[in-house]
Amino acid sequence: MERSAVVLAGGFSSRFGQDKAVLELSGKPLIRHVIDAVRPIVDEIVIVTSDQERAARYAKLVGENVKFAIDFVEAKGPLVGALTGFECAVGKYSLLLPADTPFVSRDILDFLFDLCNGKSAVIPRWPNQHIEPLHAVYLTKAALENSRMAVEQGMLKVQAMIDRLRGVRYVSTLVIQEFDPDLKVFFNVNTPLDLRMAERLLKKRIAKRNR
Repeated sequence: MERSAVVLAGGFSSRFGQDKAVLELSGKPLIRHVIDAVRPIVDEIVIVTSDQERAARYAKLVGENVKFAIDFVEAKGPLVGALTGFECAVGKYSLLLPADTPFVSRDILDFLFDLCNGKSAVIPRWPNQHIEPLHAVYLTKAALENSRMAVEQGMLKVQAMIDRLRGVRYVSTLVIQEFDPDLKVFFNVNTPLDLRMAERLLKKRIAKRNR
């Protein structure tokens, strides 16, 4: 198996006040937007969540052939959730994504996978050097080993894992703009205002497509 997708859906949505992954955007749950985007380009999908109840809820929303990994300590940081996903993933490469990014682009993700050949990771990077580690592709074995080492040492940021990797390729967001001029691919829904904004953006995108 070559490609896995690890989707992080274990957070507590504290800024939203409820489980945002199940909230509907244009008639479809947020998590389904992500799953539908990645399904055609990966061999397996692993959703990392915090308990069996959530896993059962999501299973009804995302369709068949999706694996679930239960992360009981995700609140400690996204790296713990990523580690749980890497432990479950069997693909040589693993795409890491949050469940609240409804504008993920199939073409961009496919591009990142292609760039990861022979590398330990491919990570988008902004001109100000800020990176997008939760919208990146990793060599699963290397990411698993280095995530585990970082967590064992009490370092719970994804950057701690990345700092241990050798052969990381950074791809400029200026390149990604060739696919997505407004870089909405990195848009996260964290608040009710974000959800309303996403609704407007999606309507504009659909209207433009139908012209």
